[in-house]
Amino acid sequence: MFANGLTIIEPKKIDLRENVFFIFLLKIYNMAEISISNQEWPRVKIKIQRKYNHLTDEQLAYTEGQEETLISKLMQLVNRNREYVVFTLKKALVNIDNNRL
Repeated sequence: MFANGLTIIEPKKIDLRENVFFIFLLKIYNMAEISISNQEWPRVKIKIQRKYNHLTDEQLAYTEGQEETLISKLMQLVNRNREYVVFTLKKALVNIDNNRL
């Protein structure tokens, strides 16, 4: 307690993983990370299959607007973290006509 009668209150620690608003913002941010059209996907899929030749067409099924599902699926299939998968997809999109990933 200070001489003027004020006391310092310790700030409450917040677990952001339980904060509904934080989770909502995180989902919005992640959705904006990457956008793949149906026209781009066949070329991107070929690049992904060249890099990970064990992946099948069925495993790489994709519908426009389902980027989050694709990222999650690829994370499991190639045993990589989210950042790596998003980086790989973005790299595939940079020069879509180039065969390199």
